[in-house]
Amino acid sequence: MKTLSLKLDDSIFNETEQVINHIKKSRNRYINEALDFYNKVQKRKLLASKLEKESKLVEGESLKVLHEFEMIDYEG
Repeated sequence: MKTLSLKLDDSIFNETEQVINHIKKSRNRYINEALDFYNKVQKRKLLASKLEKESKLVEGESLKVLHEFEMIDYEG
C-alpha cells in the first residue's frame, strides 16, 4: 500500500465524516472505495470516447459495405 497525503475542501471532509460515521466504515477504506469507483467511471468514459472516435473513422466504409449488402439479390 502507498501512503498518500491530500488536502480536502472543508465541506467535502465534513460531508465524508458524516457519511462514514453512518455507514461505520473507516475513512481510509471509504476513500479507497470512492477512488476505485471513480477510476472505473473515468475508464468507461475514456473507452466510450475511444470507441466514438474509432467508429467515426470507419463510418464511411461501414455505410458502403451496408449498401453493398442491400444490393445483393438473395432470391436470385
